Amino acid sequence: MDGKIQKTMEALRLNRMKPFYAENSAEACEIVRGLIENDKLITSGGSMTLKESGVIEMLTKDFGGVYLDRSAGKDREEVEEIMRKAFVSDTFLASTNALTEDGELYNVDGNGNRVSAMIYGPRQVVLVVGVNKIVKDLAAAKERVEKIAAPKNTVRLDCATPCKKLGECQHCRSDARICCSYVTLAQQRVPDRIKVIIVNENLGY
Repeated sequence: MDGKIQKTMEALRLNRMKPFYAENSAEACEIVRGLIENDKLITSGGSMTLKESGVIEMLTKDFGGVYLDRSAGKDREEVEEIMRKAFVSDTFLASTNALTEDGELYNVDGNGNRVSAMIYGPRQVVLVVGVNKIVKDLAAAKERVEKIAAPKNTVRLDCATPCKKLGECQHCRSDARICCSYVTLAQQRVPDRIKVIIVNENLGY
């Protein structure tokens, strides 16, 4: 574990979030498993990190009937119903767009379901974060979203936005804009409700 990771984990502790370290995705999956093993309802936000790390596959395979996968929704109404159930779930799983060395989580969301569940509702929030998402400060976090996370997600989601074509945020007013809610999570009111698993791999956008 390098110094930057150690510094970030200590800052998370000071911000009353519980940090974990995983050398690889397999270790991250086992940490997640231990945190959710007694849950009755598990939900997740859209996340390439959860997919790339194998967490989604593990949830689908081993927690069937407990894990509600919004991608399994038959139509938009059912998808939104699953997203709302996040607020009463035992665990909400996601990643973060950026994690600062000061232990702050920076996220930009379109619908707002992901960031709102991080803030309030689920009994615990478990975030899986690749080392590529650790940045120096909030200015670097914003830059990371505008130049990496948002453009790549618009390509993945096939959104008709300028950043999809130009590869960088244009602060557009497109109907397809995915950057609608900007949220910074710093010191938390409920200690250890948010768990952050830092994985020593490049994961997600």
